[in-house]
Amino acid sequence: MTDSIFATSVFFRLAIGGNDLGAFHTCSGMGAEVEMESYAEGGNNGFTWQLPGRVTWSNITLTRPVTADTAKIGRWLDETLKRVEPKDGEIVALKPDLSRIISWQVFGIVPVRWQGPSFDPASSEPAVETLEIAHEGLRPS
Repeated sequence: MTDSIFATSVFFRLAIGGNDLGAFHTCSGMGAEVEMESYAEGGNNGFTWQLPGRVTWSNITLTRPVTADTAKIGRWLDETLKRVEPKDGEIVALKPDLSRIISWQVFGIVPVRWQGPSFDPASSEPAVETLEIAHEGLRPS
């Protein structure tokens, strides 16, 4: 990996099921939402119980310019789509000097969408790929 391709101050390394899929410039969508259920207790008109229900996890989207690591995504998708089986992985936030800022264990990862690059010779923008993954939960590690 060459440091010159990463102009941002932070980037993200993704590994799923032991496959290092390389570094990404952006990582968005890490989040959870707890469904709340309201319960009105009889005889208590000034108060409603708020009870936590299911937790839903939002999909995570990672983007990067096309690099040699793009082939890693292609191979991983080829393996995974033959037999879709959720696998655990890790997302690591790194500084340009490759020192770790923080990492997250991500459980039950399944690919949702991969968007390959659009090549436009009239544009000075780099060709970008996007990977979206669904998961069953995450925690800092």
